Amino acid sequence: MASTKAMNPPRGQCTQCWYHAYASREAHAGLGPREDCPQCVDHMKNGHPAHMIVR
Repeated sequence: MASTKAMNPPRGQCTQCWYHAYASREAHAGLGPREDCPQCVDHMKNGHPAHMIVR
């Protein structure tokens, strides 16, 4: 189960990125060794969608 910190990002942070950073094992459980997370790569390339930013 993800930590409280992973589930409660501060204002101005992306909920997905915060979760993937602080609950990395759960978020990336299905990935193989040295495999990039498609969701993380998408956010690195295209930025964070406005609806995922904590207001």
